[in-house]
Amino acid sequence: MPRALLVDTNFSSWPILQALEAWGLEVHVAGANPADALAKAHPLHHAVDYSDVAALARLVDDLQPDVLIPGCNDRSYLSCAAVAEGRAYRGIDTPANTAIVNDKARFRAAAAEHGLSVPRVWDWPGEKPEGPVIVKPVDAFSGKGITIVRAPDRSRIEAAVRTATTVSRSGRCIVESFVEGQMYSHSAFLAGGRIVQDFWVVEHSSVNPFVVDTSHLALDLDPAIRQALRAEVERFAQGLALVDGLFHTQFIVAGGRHVIVEVTRRCPGDLYSQLIQLSTGSDYPSAYTAPFCGARAMPAETGQRWILRHTLTGKVTTSLQHLHFRVPLRIERWVPLATGGDELPPSPLGRIAILFAEADTQQELLALSATTTAHALYAVNARGSA
Repeated sequence: MPRALLVDTNFSSWPILQALEAWGLEVHVAGANPADALAKAHPLHHAVDYSDVAALARLVDDLQPDVLIPGCNDRSYLSCAAVAEGRAYRGIDTPANTAIVNDKARFRAAAAEHGLSVPRVWDWPGEKPEGPVIVKPVDAFSGKGITIVRAPDRSRIEAAVRTATTVSRSGRCIVESFVEGQMYSHSAFLAGGRIVQDFWVVEHSSVNPFVVDTSHLALDLDPAIRQALRAEVERFAQGLALVDGLFHTQFIVAGGRHVIVEVTRRCPGDLYSQLIQLSTGSDYPSAYTAPFCGARAMPAETGQRWILRHTLTGKVTTSLQHLHFRVPLRIERWVPLATGGDELPPSPLGRIAILFAEADTQQELLALSATTTAHALYAVNARGSA
């Protein structure tokens, strides 16, 4: 039986594992955290720290998988790209293109070269920024090390730079203009540099301003913005000769225009794939895994359901006892990530569960989203408490 190595053991990679098995593969998983869902549940688990490229390469040489596939985090994709170089694995970009996509400074430079709409990057400390700025590590994730400086004087920016470089693996950061607006994501599947299937999602951050926790299909996004962003994605993919597969973008809409803030080629986390699958009927995990397997799967959409995805987290450290729901709720799917007595740190580290809830109409979905982002859906531990 052909063999696949899935480089991630987080719960969000479970649909990827199932899709690989549906392709008829014997699936092995790699990850060093024994508490991860796939490390606990999957018998073909290898306790390997895949951030150590040499260790992952040794596992690949020993296992000789026919398919090497990243999971739902940037480190997984970076390590897979490094190991795949010189080996005959499909669906993974070159290390050079992977660095461009995953390093914020390199991406901003490449985006400017290919005419993508991105925020202005300031050459700090050589340039004095005009207006609010956001300071980010070039290679961190989940909102770590990010600071918004609304009054950009030198001392505030220097403090933000220190915070960002401390978190960055490479000790680097970028200072760019802060764009305030509504966040969206665009998940596009590429073949020959052209988009063959895509999905649009509106995203909200109700607990941590840098971490998305509430989302659903984008229902009112301007068609002109969709068309413009599709054109930019294809121009970028063709300019860099990216391999076929997923190209996932997060962008902000402000003043009738879009600004790209993040891109990635790995599967988004927190079961984003299930939001798409439940909402549209399209088999997103199959589409994601197909290029790595040398196949092409663009599953047809089978209809639309009004599904909300919400990641339950908190602003402060708490010991989990119970949840009290304040409004009636039709739960389509509940994915537990914590149990009673667990000490949960603030978002994004202390996640209680991923909730998928269903509404009957578009209007009810929008109302449910507003209730959720206003912290009126549920309370943690104490009845009636916020």
